Amino acid sequence: MGDLLLGALALMLVFEGLLPFLSPGAWRAAFERATRLSDGQIRFIGLTSMVIGLLLLLIWR
Repeated sequence: MGDLLLGALALMLVFEGLLPFLSPGAWRAAFERATRLSDGQIRFIGLTSMVIGLLLLLIWR
């Protein structure tokens, strides 16, 4: 189980690093837009991301 979690974390870091590596300007613009979101909008994005991740885990298993 630990190996699986470590692999998942490593893969997440690779995906998270793709946009800043390939297009730093687009990443900066997206980050600036994200700082203007309200707390409720950020929470909704976080919740949506978690639900999609859980659904993908259920499908994968």
